[in-house]
This record gives sequence, structure tokens and C-alpha cells, in this order.
Amino acid sequence: MKTLIEAEIRRMTKELIRKQNEEGKWGFCFENSLSTDANMIILLKSLKIKEDKLINQIAKRILSKQEKSGAWKLFYDEDRGNVSLTVECYFALLYSGVVNASDANIKKAQQFIFNSGGLLQTHSLTKFMLAINGQYQWDDFFPMPIELLLIPRQFPISFWDFSSYARVHLVSMFILKNTKFVITRNSTPDLKKLLMESSKNERTVESRETRIFLELLEKGITLIHEYPQYIQQKATVKAEQYILQRIEGDGTLYSYVTSTFFMIYSLLALGYAKNHPIIIKAIQGLKSHQYKLKIGVHIQNSPSDIWDTALISYALQVAGIETQSSTIVRSSSYLLKQQHSKIGDWALTSKETLPGGWGFSESNTIHPDVDDTTASLRAISRMVDHSSSFRQAWDRGVNWTISLQNSDGGWPAFERGKSNTLLTLVPMDGAEDSAIDPSTADLTGRTLEFLGSYTQLSNENKILKKGIQWILNNQERNGSWYGRWGISYIYGTWAALTGLKAVGVKSSHDSLIKAENWLISIQNRDGGWGESCKSDTLKRYTDLGSSTPSQTAWAVDALIALNDEPTEPINKGILNLINSLHKSDWTTVYPTGAGLPNNFYIHYHSYNWIWPLLTLCHYKNKFL
Repeated sequence: MKTLIEAEIRRMTKELIRKQNEEGKWGFCFENSLSTDANMIILLKSLKIKEDKLINQIAKRILSKQEKSGAWKLFYDEDRGNVSLTVECYFALLYSGVVNASDANIKKAQQFIFNSGGLLQTHSLTKFMLAINGQYQWDDFFPMPIELLLIPRQFPISFWDFSSYARVHLVSMFILKNTKFVITRNSTPDLKKLLMESSKNERTVESRETRIFLELLEKGITLIHEYPQYIQQKATVKAEQYILQRIEGDGTLYSYVTSTFFMIYSLLALGYAKNHPIIIKAIQGLKSHQYKLKIGVHIQNSPSDIWDTALISYALQVAGIETQSSTIVRSSSYLLKQQHSKIGDWALTSKETLPGGWGFSESNTIHPDVDDTTASLRAISRMVDHSSSFRQAWDRGVNWTISLQNSDGGWPAFERGKSNTLLTLVPMDGAEDSAIDPSTADLTGRTLEFLGSYTQLSNENKILKKGIQWILNNQERNGSWYGRWGISYIYGTWAALTGLKAVGVKSSHDSLIKAENWLISIQNRDGGWGESCKSDTLKRYTDLGSSTPSQTAWAVDALIALNDEPTEPINKGILNLINSLHKSDWTTVYPTGAGLPNNFYIHYHSYNWIWPLLTLCHYKNKFL
């Protein structure tokens, strides 16, 4: 075992050092849904922007992912296929001109859409794209009054109660819905035949909860004592200003492809010309997100360069790479330059806190998050005593992280205090997960692990005690925890357990024993662990039936943290993990990152390096 582990650690560290670029960072692919690929084609074609080579490369990749049934899937074991993604890919391919309606694959896709109930069965975001392109009626959407932007924050619901990532998408949607913007060309594919005849006038039945939300919204708008037309104009100006103030240096909105896609159309709806400098730069920013793969090109929603660099630099240091080596010096210097210095929306609920966080992407300068911040702080932790610049960055980063703690004791991703559950009643698909940014087990656990392992906070500190209590209070009955930003219960349980251990909770604690028993109970016969993306939607653990490298690493790492000696489940897991590092099949590319349930999943190309390396090092450093 020792020889195997040490050999793998040497191999992986050597290869990761080789992959570092001159700037000091690592640039693995952030492979997300094909939706960003499809939307890129649709955007370029609808604006008549001549990018034939890029369009052909994207279309090539989309075609390579089509199932024999004609559908496209979000993940390998998704039942049948995903109707929303299939509609997006179908529309994009027809628009691209690479295929035509008579092609066998396209006919199969069309039949799948028919059999799945047509366009009415697609996700709200897909319907928005279709409406922009004249394939869906704006009047068929639920009410989206742009006046919401003017409702005072003191009211039970306001625009500012939404999560930051919801706001940055919704603001463009409000503009588009309010203006009923449509852009069509002679080449725009006609999908109206997929709006099933029997369902054309079918409207979604409003639930009691939805009616409550809409009634509250109406009451809020009536509080604004001005003429209705003037209110709309004022709200529209506010929406435009909100967008323009959050455009990053590369032209993207908050560094996301999805929000930038809708932003471009919303600016067109406001009268901007397609050759306006803001729109031209936004498209250039989207193009900069492309990543060349073995087959075609992928448009990453948000490149993961900060996340990857922070985690890899930290993993290499745990593996024994010296702090003063050129590898660590360069990666640390790179991360130091990426620390945020601007005030962002987070400051509205974390007042009197200086900027000090890190974002996910290099282009992100105003939208930091807790996970990237603690990851970056771990990576630079050994530089702090050698440089005043790193010491200052450290102090600002730690203070910023602590300031994001919610009043309930847990940590959110981007902003504190965004947990108004009334917003989960918004009649949009996925609102229960995207409308708010509450405390989560993965963010809280990883933050506790950082604070407990790398700062001088005592385990009796009230910040840590509140965090511990939040985790203990939010454990599932079976002993697991749900993780919001990874798949799903394995991820959340690993984060919670390693966090609790780092702040002094004993392995003999009932909650930790229960969690350990749960992890062991779901171990596969081959020694590994694997959880389906279905868990993310069903909100209960769903077995994948096979093992994946990152999920196996998380589970084994949690068990290592709990035990003073290697156990049989740990040793079996380690052997499976080592074997998985030399495989290449669907299990090694299965998405284990989460963005939006039933819509957006992520295969981090870096994850098969980072988490296995850390787990092997933790085993070696503790047991060998």
C-alpha cells in the first residue's frame, strides 16, 4: 500500500507541476452543460456575426454528445434524455447550418421533443431563449413586473432579497419580458410545430404559494406612489444601470456566459445597436471562455482558473512541495494578484468590511465567494510569515470570510442574509435552489475546516461554535448532509465531517458516528463511492451504481479524518481510488460539481487530480 500511494503522489505532483503555466496558474476545463455551447451559436447567428469556424467547432462537439435516441443528456444516467437541453441543441444546430432538418439525427431529436411533450415541457431559461428568438410567446410567461426593482428593501420581498447569481440573470429577464423583445432572421429555425397542438393554450396552474408570492409582489408595487408609466421607465433605467455597473473588464456580466447571453439581448431591447462597444466587448468576452477539447470547442460558463490554481497549489504543498519552490512561489504570487480590492454587492449586508475575497474566474473582480476565498487562503497560508503583502492579504481575506457568516451560524456562497424563503415561491424552474443563497453544509464545513486548521481562533470562539451548531442542526436523519455545490450527499457529508473535526468535535460524537456509518453503508463493492446527479433534484441520496474518482476521494478523506488508524473501508477506498486514476471511461468524466439542479452540472477536469492527490497525501501523512 505504501509503495502504491507514494508512487501515485510522485506521479501526480510531477505532472501537475508540468501543467502549470508561466503565469503561475493552472487552466483546466470547466466543462458544464451543452447549453452554453448551444446559446453561443444562437447568439452569433441571431446577431449575424460571422464566426463560421467557431460555430462549426461548437456544433461538432454538440453533435458528438447526441444519444442514439436523438436526445441530449445532462449526465450519463439521466433517464431517457433532457428535453430542455435537447431543444437548445436542436435549435442551435439547425441555426448553425451545419445540419438540416432532413438529417436523421435531427429527425430523431425532433421526435424525442415531440414524445417529451414539446416546448412547454422545457425549463424556464430555455423558454426565455425561445421567446427572444420568436419561438415562444412572451404572454405565456408568469408576470415579471420590472417595477420589482423599485420596491423598498424593507418590504417582505424585494429585488435585493434574491441571491446575487439570481439577480444578475433576472435583471435582464425583466427587461426582455417588459419589452417583449424578439429578434428573428430569415435563417431562424421555426420550432412552432413543437409547441404541441393540444397544449398551445395550456397554462401552468398557479399553486397557492405562487398566488401568495404574486399578491405580495402586487402589494409592494402599489407602495410606489407614482404614475404607472413613469414607474416602468424609472425601473427600466435602474435595471440598465444595474447591468452596466456590473460588467467586468473582459466585457462579461459578472464573468458568467449565461448572464452575459441575456444581457446582450436586454441591451438590444433597450435600443443598443449590435455594434455598440459594450455588446462587441461582451461577445469577445464570451469567445474568450472557449476551451478546445479533443472533439470541438466548449464554451465554459465561467473559467475555473482561480479555483483550480488555489486547490492545486494547496494540494502540492500538502504533498510536500516546498513553499519556496518556483511552483508555489509563482502560484501564490498569481493568487495574490487576484484578491479583490473593489466593493461588491456583498458589502450591502456585510457593512464595514473591507474587500478581501477571491472569485472563481480571473475576470471576476467584484463577485467573490466564500469557497474560493478559503481555498486561496489555504494556498497562500505558508507565505504569510515571509511577506507583508501576503500578511495583509491574509488578514483581509480572513476578515472578509468571517463577515459573511449568516446569523444562523452557517456560511452562504456569495452574500450573507439572502435566505428569504418567500422568493423560492417564484414560479420559475429551480427557484427553490437559485433564488436564495442560504447557509449550506458544504460551505459551512469547508469554512470551519479552514478556520480551525489555519487561524488562531479557539474552538470555544462563538464564530466556530455557531458554525458547529448549524451543521449539527442540519444533519439528515440518515446521518448525511446535503451539499449545494457538489454531488451531493457525499460532498456535503465530507465537507461537514472534515470541518467538524478541524474545530475539535470528537469522532465519538453521535452525529459523527452516524455520518461515518452512513458513508460506510453506501460504499460500493469495488471499494469506491458514486452518487448520481439525480440526488441533486430528488433531494435524497441516489446511488450511481459505479464509483467516481472525486466522490471516492471525498468519502475516503472524511473517513481518514475520523479515524486514528486505517480501517478496511478506508483501505478498500484507497485501492479503488488508485485504480480509478488509470481508467478512462464515463465514470472518470461524470459531473460531480453542481450549479443548478436539473439544469447545470459540472465536470471539473481538475477534480480527478486535486481530490485524489489530497486524499492520498492525507492517508500517507496520517497513517504511514
